[in-house]
Amino acid sequence: MRRALSFLTVLGRAAEPNARTLSWFPLVGAAVGAIVGVAWWAAGRVWPAAVAAVIAVAVDAGVTGCLHLDGLADSADGLLPPVDRARRLEIMADPRIGAFGAVALVVVLFARTTAFAATPAKPLAVVALWCGSRTLMAVGARALPSAHEDGGTAAAFRGTADVHGRVPPWVPVALYGLSAALVVAVLAAGSRGVAIVAAEVAAMAAVLALAFRRIGGSTGDVLGAGGVVAETVGLLVLVAK
Repeated sequence: MRRALSFLTVLGRAAEPNARTLSWFPLVGAAVGAIVGVAWWAAGRVWPAAVAAVIAVAVDAGVTGCLHLDGLADSADGLLPPVDRARRLEIMADPRIGAFGAVALVVVLFARTTAFAATPAKPLAVVALWCGSRTLMAVGARALPSAHEDGGTAAAFRGTADVHGRVPPWVPVALYGLSAALVVAVLAAGSRGVAIVAAEVAAMAAVLALAFRRIGGSTGDVLGAGGVVAETVGLLVLVAK
């Protein structure tokens, strides 16, 4: 868990990820979601809903070190413009943010803030969505090939089979992570909990499908972008009328 905590957040001491790190992603996601959810709830008891929403988004960015938001910007810059595969990967490796990345960040941050402001604080819903998003990142890292020849950032995470050699390596983490997310989501939002987790899965699948079509696989940036988009879509479904 220490390795996953170090990789996904600014908490803990630096540690190199290994093949087991992905198995801890759902738990770390739930922990980050708990921090964000409690911050949202606590801020709402002191300030108006809009201010509490901004604080929740800021706490999430702070705890994660903007890791996934950076991935969103890089992925938007690389995947959306009409360029060839090699150029897409070059753009994604460039630390500068382009027009596509800037617009994606603005839209997603605005959507997240508005969603938080549109409903009374539901910390358990955030726990469920953040657990689900990290689960889907782990699934994507193990299920999809790397778009980089050297494996990229996610190379240390990848495996080819479980300990028995019979089940694809993404299945165990998907089963326990999504099951946990679904249970907590139902506790938080009743039958709508099923919808928010389903929407989260669909959003992540859409991002991964786009990446596979345009660059032939996933990257660390793509996985982070998919997680942010999945969380945001889940929040929007949570507050839908």
